[in-house]
Amino acid sequence: MTGRNEVNRLKQRLDATFKRVKGVGQDAELQADFSKYLCVLVSGYLEKAVFTLVVDHARKVGAPSLQRFVHQRTKNFANAKSQKLINLLGDFDQGWRISLEGILVDDLKDAVDSVVNLRNTIAHGDSVGVTYQTVVDYYLRVQNVVDHIANLCD
Repeated sequence: MTGRNEVNRLKQRLDATFKRVKGVGQDAELQADFSKYLCVLVSGYLEKAVFTLVVDHARKVGAPSLQRFVHQRTKNFANAKSQKLINLLGDFDQGWRISLEGILVDDLKDAVDSVVNLRNTIAHGDSVGVTYQTVVDYYLRVQNVVDHIANLCD
């Protein structure tokens, strides 16, 4: 299975979860609780997608030892804020760094950083006020970033 195929599989699972949450009705507290859960999932999706794409890139362009090295170095990739993404991809290729710096501005940077910050806040038991629509908006923008990284890795 290619990295892009695996990312598509992860995306389909996440899309199905969004669809289920959308159907919970108008209970504001329930929507808020599920929105927190979705935020955690979106952050995890970003991390897994990046890991999958860079490992697959290493598999395609190098020896098995390179793939193992990249796998070991990125398997615990977490807190995928925009600067961390730029640094990781920039370590592969300076052109990738420049490309990511070009797109990770304004709303895309805000979405990536906000999802990670919210996930950390939620994970530490602090209260957050995030709506379903906000998480949907973040997810759409995070998906743009994942698509861009997939194109870089191809």
